[in-house]
Amino acid sequence: MTDNFDSAKRSSVMAAIHSKDTKPELIVRRAVYALGFRYRLHAKDVPGKPDLVFRKMRKAIFVHGCFWHRHPGCSRASMPKTRAEFWQEKFEKNVNRDKQVKRELRKNRWRTLTIWQCELRDPDGVVKRLSEFLGS
Repeated sequence: MTDNFDSAKRSSVMAAIHSKDTKPELIVRRAVYALGFRYRLHAKDVPGKPDLVFRKMRKAIFVHGCFWHRHPGCSRASMPKTRAEFWQEKFEKNVNRDKQVKRELRKNRWRTLTIWQCELRDPDGVVKRLSEFLGS
């Protein structure tokens, strides 16, 4: 598959991808709020700046895109055909950073939950996981 954009346009498109207030994150935030829980967003003093932070409970939720964070076994975690070495290195760094952040949080007695983008196709399942995680 060839790229439909020239390099300047592709750069502009990629620069527009943000890590905060993504559609999957907003869906999870609405579900958590509907369950009656209040949270902080992207707390800078918590390792990895989790998407949702529950300080008193020492719990954190990460909402990961399957492509960027390499959801194992997910079709959305495909490998781009061009510049494969670049993408492989980038994805490895993302996955290693995610593991390191979770290790650090565990070491500091935080519990974490990762919600994957593809899991949002089953809203009832996500709500159940969220309520189990936040209720326990």
